[in-house]
Amino acid sequence: MAESAAQPGSDRHAKPIRSILVTQPKPANDVSPYSLLAEKYGIRVDFREFIDVQGVPYKEFRKDKVNILEHTAVIFTSRNAVDHFFRICQEAKLEMPAEMKYFCISEQTANYLQKYIVLRKRKLFVGLRTAADLFEVIKKHKGEKFLYPCSDIRKDDLPEFMRANNLKFTEAVIYRTVASDLSDLAEVKYDCLAFFSPSGISSLFVNFPDFTQDGTRIAAFGPTTAKAVRDANLILDIEAPMPNAPSMTGAIEAYIRQHAAQSGILTGKDKSASH
Repeated sequence: MAESAAQPGSDRHAKPIRSILVTQPKPANDVSPYSLLAEKYGIRVDFREFIDVQGVPYKEFRKDKVNILEHTAVIFTSRNAVDHFFRICQEAKLEMPAEMKYFCISEQTANYLQKYIVLRKRKLFVGLRTAADLFEVIKKHKGEKFLYPCSDIRKDDLPEFMRANNLKFTEAVIYRTVASDLSDLAEVKYDCLAFFSPSGISSLFVNFPDFTQDGTRIAAFGPTTAKAVRDANLILDIEAPMPNAPSMTGAIEAYIRQHAAQSGILTGKDKSASH
């Protein structure tokens, strides 16, 4: 991937952001926070998944000898986990018992779960947003035997918490995360790259091992993604969530406005409003 060129010795923040590559799928709804950001500041926003999710085949899953129905609770930390868990259940011809409990990392994941099953409130337990929030909920259900369906690449915090608290749990790898083929972006330049997982950073260097940042601004969502950016010796320009910017688009907009004001540059509708 070609970097956005910056003049040697110049302030890398002086050049306004005119193009952004979001390393996620394009939103299904045409009216999204990204489209509003693009319209407001006259920015080109493109979407491209940097990671590809591949389900573990049922025959391979069976080799791990995980008995789903031996468990009394399932922990979901992503929509991918929900999709592939129920794919495995369908291929195994398993129906979830009514008494099964579900622990979801967020309301978003919990709402997505209802794509597959009708939930009773007393069987659904939801964290506010982070894994730490969910841990507090899990602590109240120490008698359960938990199943944790996940990717081959996952954070260590949940398994470590379960072991530290002597909770019964089984980890089941049901999908894999691999780098997408981004070879068609080799000569494409963007002023800003927005990342949402350490896997996205890994994919960048798998595809472009000689990538140099130069004038490209890097945005990261979440502390583990931010750490991955720094570990890759990249400069992290935009970090979310922050108290004044809980979303990626909010953090990008705050950056645009801050540096436009500092350099005296007006962008998008701000420019038209000055006439």
